[in-house]
Amino acid sequence: MTDPSYVLVDSHIIIDIVQQDARWLQWSTETLAQQTGAKVNPIIYAEICYQKTSAEETNQLLDSLSLGYAELPREALYLASQAFRLYRQHGGPRTAPLPDFFIGAHAASAGIPILTRDTSRYQSYFPKVRLISPSAK
Repeated sequence: MTDPSYVLVDSHIIIDIVQQDARWLQWSTETLAQQTGAKVNPIIYAEICYQKTSAEETNQLLDSLSLGYAELPREALYLASQAFRLYRQHGGPRTAPLPDFFIGAHAASAGIPILTRDTSRYQSYFPKVRLISPSAK
């Protein structure tokens, strides 16, 4: 199942904008503005909620940035578990699956890119996912 009509926006991009990050604000703002149908998934939404006082505050933030919401497909959940298994086989610590595995698996299963500054795990475990990042220039 592919839907190239949207791009997942990693929480780093949203945090850059909210916190007016001196180094990344311009890049994150300009690059987000270039995306059509940008969305977050449940994992990214939860990461953004961490610094908010309510779900409504989070929803208002996403609305102000014109960010939609996309559920995680079951195929993505399977891919996340397989990527985490490979990560463990390569010596990664035994903890709950990391958020990037769910985000990368979502992008891989839906055939969509990820707007992110944090590329290493995505490149290692989801090499076919297109990344929109400062290093991709």
